[in-house]
Amino acid sequence: MSPNAEVWYRPLTEAVRRALRAAPDETAISDLLFLEAWEMQGRPDIASTLRAGQIRRANPLLAE
Repeated sequence: MSPNAEVWYRPLTEAVRRALRAAPDETAISDLLFLEAWEMQGRPDIASTLRAGQIRRANPLLAE
């Protein structure tokens, strides 16, 4: 995992921890951490919701 991603966020779920071990690059790591945080937000803002939608459309396997 990238040192930068670890500084601003640590994975909270076992599913994301496993996915991070198999992540192919920094972009995938960032997207995984973002999606986990987004899913856990009570009321995500519109910008976050749009980004989550873009990630899911661009890489549905990552979003699983």
